[in-house]
Amino acid sequence: MKRLVTKRLAIALSAVAALALSASLSHAQTVIKAGHGAQAGHPTQFGLVKFAELVAAKTGGTVKVEVYADRQLGEEREMVEGLQLGTVDMAAVSTGPLNAFVPQIGVLDLPFVFKNSAHAYKVLDGEVGQDLLKRMDAKGIVGLAWWENGWRHLTSKKSIKEPGDLKGVKLRTMQNPVHIAAFKQIGAAPIPMAWGEVFTSLGQGVIDAQENPVTIIYTNSLWEVQKYLTLTGHVYGPHAVMFSKAVWAKLTPDQQKAVREAVTEATIFQRQTSQKLETEQLEELKKKGMIVETIDLAPFQAATAEIATTQKNVDQDLLKKLRDAAN
Repeated sequence: MKRLVTKRLAIALSAVAALALSASLSHAQTVIKAGHGAQAGHPTQFGLVKFAELVAAKTGGTVKVEVYADRQLGEEREMVEGLQLGTVDMAAVSTGPLNAFVPQIGVLDLPFVFKNSAHAYKVLDGEVGQDLLKRMDAKGIVGLAWWENGWRHLTSKKSIKEPGDLKGVKLRTMQNPVHIAAFKQIGAAPIPMAWGEVFTSLGQGVIDAQENPVTIIYTNSLWEVQKYLTLTGHVYGPHAVMFSKAVWAKLTPDQQKAVREAVTEATIFQRQTSQKLETEQLEELKKKGMIVETIDLAPFQAATAEIATTQKNVDQDLLKKLRDAAN
């Protein structure tokens, strides 16, 4: 009898232990490391911090997002490759390196293709943008959203007021075939270069100029090595927010749903933050001594008008939908 009671007690204790272990596992925390290439003062940093807060709240703390700025998880192309391999959990990167993985993204990089921010948002949140995100799936990546890097402008050591002023200028571009072709068309000498090398290269005279949004120019202190900022707004630059497909598969359906909801809310916040910071930082750049010039864009638009038809990576059907969205 005593042996029977002992056996039943052992079984009961084992059941309790199993339930405790099950409860513990169900509340185990999943840590997601999210990287981006910009400085900690960039809108994407603030967007990811907001995203992390939303994910924690929506998952009851079972998913924790850690944010790593300034290429801590690698240069942008390295982060994209890491997503494919499952060594990087999440990343927000510019379109430059993505063309090598999803060539159709090149349609977003065409000069002067977007009329304004409202047009860009309509395209990115609509059929064209969502189609491009879905194409990432075949590359082992879950595309979640398009955030804002901003309108790209020129900075240089000399004044740039017309296309002729760029003739022979050594201008850093992203490793982006559409950008490179556009600046060659104008007459510049584009030099594709990883972002980590740009500041030093400008200071040493390896390159004369570069192009980026105001928030990148400001957070990287480019006023120290560039005198002029020309407001060309030649390209609208988005950041693609992506997950490793291998890591995504490890989340429960409820967690995946929470992440998608969080990224949608964070997108609105990130874009609003971007617009606010761009306005503030443009004034700060003037105070830092940069000469900010507003020019006639028509000659630049005319000089790059044929790029849309000469680039093999530009999907003409997607381009038509993009342009139609402006109406």
